[in-house]
Amino acid sequence: MFRGHFEHAVDDKGRVAVPIPFREELSRLQDDRLVATKYLIDGNRCLDVYPLSAWRRLDSSRLAKSRVDPRYVRFRNVYVSGAHELAIDSQGRVLLPPLLREYAGIASDVMVTGDVDKFRIWDRQVWHRAFGEHEGRL
Repeated sequence: MFRGHFEHAVDDKGRVAVPIPFREELSRLQDDRLVATKYLIDGNRCLDVYPLSAWRRLDSSRLAKSRVDPRYVRFRNVYVSGAHELAIDSQGRVLLPPLLREYAGIASDVMVTGDVDKFRIWDRQVWHRAFGEHEGRL
């Protein structure tokens, strides 16, 4: 579904363009809303971005999990409570909330990377560092 990586700039208002192939996939899914949340991998922060329909499926599966398991409570405290619904504007951009931009260290240039059923938005420098680390572990 979502593949590849694309470099984009963040404008002064905090908007970033959704790559055309990703917008085409969202159109195919008939999804014009997204959910973005905080994500951490190997100490590198970025944003996970889901089509709204995929996020709703995750919500359903989360309801089936134990609400008292400490690991799951920690997960919800970060992943679910950090989630923000985003609208794609007429120019194919989304406005990233300041809290999410700050969390991921996003200032001016980003990499938008596919991750099958979702995509990620990274600060460009963080992406290059993380990619180098991950590539070295293959």
